Amino acid sequence: MSGTQLENKSFRDTSHQDEEKAVNAIRFLSLDMIQKANSGHPGLPLDAAPMAYTVWQKFMHFNPEDPYWINRDRFVLSAGHGSAMLYSLLHLNGFGVGINDLKRFRQLDSLTPGHPEWQHTPGVDATTGPLGQGLAMAVGMAMAEKHLSAGYNRPGFNIFDHETYVIVGDGDLMEGISQEAMAIAGEKKLNKLIVLFDSNDVSLDGPLGLSTNEKIRHRALGDGWDYQLVSDGNNLMDINEAIDTAKRSDSPSLIEIKTVIGYGTPLQGTNQVHGAAIGLENVAKTRDFYHWQYEPFEIPSDVYDLFNSSHEDKDDYYQSWQRSFELYEKAFPKLAKQLKDDSQVLKIKSFHLKESDNQELATRVASSEIMDTIADENPTFWGGSADLSSSNKTYLKGKFNFTDLTPYGQNVFYGVREFAMAAITNGILLHGGSRAFASTFFVFSDYMKPAIRLAALQKLPSIFIFSHDSLAVGEDGPTHEPIEQLAALRSIPAFDLYRPADAHETLAVWQTVAKITDHPVTIVTSRQKLPILKQTKNSPVDKGAYIVSPSQKNIPDGILIASGSELHLAIEAQAELSKQKLDVSVVSMPSMNAFERQSEDYKESILPKKIFNRVSIEMGSTFGWARYTGLFGANIGVDRFGKSGKADDVMKDYGFTTENIVSVMKEVAKQNAELFIN
Repeated sequence: MSGTQLENKSFRDTSHQDEEKAVNAIRFLSLDMIQKANSGHPGLPLDAAPMAYTVWQKFMHFNPEDPYWINRDRFVLSAGHGSAMLYSLLHLNGFGVGINDLKRFRQLDSLTPGHPEWQHTPGVDATTGPLGQGLAMAVGMAMAEKHLSAGYNRPGFNIFDHETYVIVGDGDLMEGISQEAMAIAGEKKLNKLIVLFDSNDVSLDGPLGLSTNEKIRHRALGDGWDYQLVSDGNNLMDINEAIDTAKRSDSPSLIEIKTVIGYGTPLQGTNQVHGAAIGLENVAKTRDFYHWQYEPFEIPSDVYDLFNSSHEDKDDYYQSWQRSFELYEKAFPKLAKQLKDDSQVLKIKSFHLKESDNQELATRVASSEIMDTIADENPTFWGGSADLSSSNKTYLKGKFNFTDLTPYGQNVFYGVREFAMAAITNGILLHGGSRAFASTFFVFSDYMKPAIRLAALQKLPSIFIFSHDSLAVGEDGPTHEPIEQLAALRSIPAFDLYRPADAHETLAVWQTVAKITDHPVTIVTSRQKLPILKQTKNSPVDKGAYIVSPSQKNIPDGILIASGSELHLAIEAQAELSKQKLDVSVVSMPSMNAFERQSEDYKESILPKKIFNRVSIEMGSTFGWARYTGLFGANIGVDRFGKSGKADDVMKDYGFTTENIVSVMKEVAKQNAELFIN
């Protein structure tokens, strides 16, 4: 092995008897955890322990002292209900998960929650449990490895050179997202992605034959994957050989490993062992089956010694990589500095809109121009669309496409696969080293909601861009006109949704998003052209809401609150109301989520409590707006589905006109005056 070129070595051999004992240690730590908690899923840990042991001890490179090392092999337990097995592996491999942590499995605030949680438990590479998403996130990790390898590796320096291993179950592969993700992985030829399929033919409700007769082999081969079958899930040698073969493939690999769910228990082979503790009597019988003579949570020292011995090879590889990186820093200081910096923070150089009087620009177009400048400045800013990049305006001009031949490309073509696209984007962010985005029409965010939720749960700075944000979709009609989507996404904890009103606010949104590293964001853009407002220049969008056009008096007669494309209508209505002796202020609220994080003093300065005359204006569900308009205000919104027609006609039909806004505000002021006089 040269001083800089790392060799992906095989680990040293151990005796078969010792290995069987180590596998059983994983099984019984898992079983003891579940029984003590009287909660959990014993089936998978018992049947999948041999494949998990083989991957972790024979193939994976990792360092428990540096659990987020950028070139570690990733492991995703997509079947996250089998978390007890993962925690057992983390304990035995010295990741800081102690026996007492295992004893607190599934207890409040423990290090061992019911499903694996990223950055909560050291050594967990992804939050999993919602079936299928783990596999898709693993595809994102493999894409990131391929993309970053092309960007950072140099002759003699394999800075990024790792595998992504996944364990999936029958349930994972029944989820539609798995089909989407596998198709993408095959087309991109992600040869460093190796999926182990725990094929036990049982799901929660019973035998798999009750719901499917799909042959996964046919799917894998059809999607361009390599496929292997291991007929005995307890045969460590066959599993080892299959993984070794997969590592030499030039395509992603799926290894179907036939197992018996809950192997060794009196309930083996049935759904009764899937998702509940099996009871002390059955645990005792299982101990007899395996000749496991140790007490609960007791692991003999020779098992710990075996796991520790495998770390010698892993540490050799880790230290070789560190020495190689020291040389890399000297040879390529700029690239090394980029890797050491927080690469998920985006740089945005000064960007000036070309403005003229009466200029109009759709916010999707303004966003596109800004994204192009970001891509020029940030080679690890990349992403794509679910077959709508020309409509979403998210294709990065002048950049290559991400393909097997051009993995450094910054444009990803996902096809019409919204759910997998979102989860893959999360996987890219989990991998680290780059900032990724995904885009489609806003109404189709419904297909992506579970992955958006998981992005928030994992505190990932994923960027979701949705165009065609309102009734202004027009002729495509109610199927494509989003109504409830704004309210739905705003309800997600640890998440920001921004709906900019014009090109100025769009720039301010991107400047805000660029700095966010601890939660996901959505940018919702317009299809139609919008006036570029002088009042929004250099706007404090990061505050979530601000007074865009103040009243002439210190205490306004009322407040108009608008987001996105309706802001210019509010400003026009303000001018008309002034002529009618009603002096109101106009508040732009591009992000409710960001506004709620502001201090009470700031919120009071924007929406004074003593002002009761308030009207919100937004082309979406009014759900949530009462928080800002109160008992005495009104909400102009859309609480029914849209219609097909010319965009202007539809918006007028639903009351989004200056005249209607003026009328509603006057009525609110009149009713409140009568109420408080009486």
